[in-house]
Amino acid sequence: VMEFHLWLSLAFICVMGALSPGPSLAVVVKNTLFGGSKQGYATAISHGAGVALYAALTALGIGVVIVQSPLLFSFIQYAGAAFLVYLGIKALMSKKQNLDFKEDESTEEINKQTINGWRDGFLIAFLNPKLAIFFLALFSQFVDANASYQQKVIMVSTVGIIDTLWYLIVAFMFSRGPVLEKLKRNSHVIDKITGSFLILLAARIIVN
Repeated sequence: VMEFHLWLSLAFICVMGALSPGPSLAVVVKNTLFGGSKQGYATAISHGAGVALYAALTALGIGVVIVQSPLLFSFIQYAGAAFLVYLGIKALMSKKQNLDFKEDESTEEINKQTINGWRDGFLIAFLNPKLAIFFLALFSQFVDANASYQQKVIMVSTVGIIDTLWYLIVAFMFSRGPVLEKLKRNSHVIDKITGSFLILLAARIIVN
């Protein structure tokens, strides 16, 4: 079973990663504003499924590497730690996001006719190769030679559920009232917290 403090670390990174504004947030918000709450919820659920699929493939792949080549896994683990440090520094140096969700009337009408939340949510996650790299870096910090199938299921479930819940909340809020300004104003704070935590997580590998 996954140790609770490690699970908390994983959950915290997933929460902070979800909170950080980016392309996925833009798609969920636009689909909610111009397609209604049902399209927003569909986008959120399918995005979570796409993220969980990447997480599952990554967890299974790391398991195979551990069995076949412990040396290669050690390399992946340290390379992952280095990548997390890079992401952490990048997040610490980030500035406020400038996401624009305004549409003119003609574009809004076209969106109403073409929005498919199930398709959009899944594709925005599945067609993002950075997710695979991120999960490879992240999961290599949590999976070891003794990691059970149950631990991998917990990791993948945590990633998928947190992602889905966050974007369901976003769709719910935007179908009832705008909260974007607060998120935009605090995006740099979220990035700095996330960046600090990623660096601390990477340092854990070096210390051990």
